[in-house]
Amino acid sequence: MLALMNYIDGQFVPAASGQTLEDINPATGQRIATIPRSEHQDVEQAAHAAKTAQPEWNALSLEQRADWLDLIADALQAKHEAIAQAESLDTGKPISLARRVDASRSVENFRFFANFGRQQTPLTFEMDDAINLVHRNGLGVVGLITPWNLPLYLMSWKVAPALLMGNAIVAKPSEMTPLTANILAETLHELELPKGVFNLVHGLGPEVGQAILEHPIINGISFTGGTATGRIVAATAAPMFKKLSLELGGKNATIVLEDADLDKAVQGAVRAAFTNSGQVCLCGSRLMLHSSIAEAFLERFVAEVKSMRIGDPKEDLTQIGTVISMEHLAKVESYIKLAVDEGGEILTGGTRDMVGQIGPTAEGAYLAPTVISGLSHLSRCATEEIFGPVVTVHTFDTLEEATTMANATEYGLAGSIWTQDLEVGQALAQTIDTGIVWINTWLHRDLRTPFGGVKHSGVGREGGQWSLGFFSETTNICVMGPNKNDA
Repeated sequence: MLALMNYIDGQFVPAASGQTLEDINPATGQRIATIPRSEHQDVEQAAHAAKTAQPEWNALSLEQRADWLDLIADALQAKHEAIAQAESLDTGKPISLARRVDASRSVENFRFFANFGRQQTPLTFEMDDAINLVHRNGLGVVGLITPWNLPLYLMSWKVAPALLMGNAIVAKPSEMTPLTANILAETLHELELPKGVFNLVHGLGPEVGQAILEHPIINGISFTGGTATGRIVAATAAPMFKKLSLELGGKNATIVLEDADLDKAVQGAVRAAFTNSGQVCLCGSRLMLHSSIAEAFLERFVAEVKSMRIGDPKEDLTQIGTVISMEHLAKVESYIKLAVDEGGEILTGGTRDMVGQIGPTAEGAYLAPTVISGLSHLSRCATEEIFGPVVTVHTFDTLEEATTMANATEYGLAGSIWTQDLEVGQALAQTIDTGIVWINTWLHRDLRTPFGGVKHSGVGREGGQWSLGFFSETTNICVMGPNKNDA
């Protein structure tokens, strides 16, 4: 069993208290590691180390920091399989998914921001008698708090632009999935990143996370996680005037119009609903079908879901692994029971019974992908975030009804529309209260574009210029005089 440590000021150290927490493999229920149960004192050490290191790091040129990101990407690429294996072990997701998405995207995030940083040009605004030069500095010390569903993928999505813009970091991964954050810390240590620039503090949210939010040295908070926790983050950080980015929950709609290519739409809807056992904030957990094609679509959709291979995450052929924990499994199952109580019909799934499948055991947090029909689009199961392998099915007759149904939730993160009429699809997309809409695809990402949601799905945007803007402060320097063009 691994004994992980915090990484503070260039050293791997235990929690000051000496206390630890257990890391559990959700597929077997077995302990795989211990992590420090850190507290305020550990965050204090990390914050001061970051504050000391940040001026020298910020003094490097943008190009020099971009070179560092490429070094990190190269080193992580060399550990691609180790990252995938660790992510699968920690989360219970299929190894094929961990390789294709988690490990690959973690490398790509560093590579993208390195290249994007080099493409930046000076921002100037000329007047008749003066020139305005916009200068960007890092915020200083930033706190990065990341979730358990895509551990290194989402941590690298924050670490890369934070480093690029000259910040020093205090990072907290989920206590449920610490393995790949440790791999990142080991990698930065091996590369001899200047000590104190990146600090990793393990522990519980109410203890470590709250200490990061409250620490006066930390100037900005980038948080990805649940909406309920996001409220606590905002309530703590906003009165301290910390810069704040919140990427929160989603209850996303997959809308299939009457002219959709059903083969492509079925495949896309299955992928949107059940990737990572539905544990992606972008997952399409509400399936909205035009009534004229609902029966034909559902027949294909349910058959496809039933054919999915559920089993041991280590097996290459596994398509569905576990949810993150037995506790989370109980929560998802409670929503399935609620759906039945609300009048829903389970078309497939809804059980831990995996007869004929490979690998699952009673100790693992396995749940068959579940499709539920017959619920109102205003029911709790159709409006509250379940964050598991559960999709509800609803029908509509007009585009106006589709819009009303899609917007009937407090969330507004993402969604997809399936139609062969692209003008109609784009017009419908503009009526949906959400940050991202895909047409005839799902989770097709250009990292230059804004990522984030509206309503209770978050505050701010990440990606491209939006990430660079969040992790920096701008100063306008106005130079006046006849020789302004020489500035």
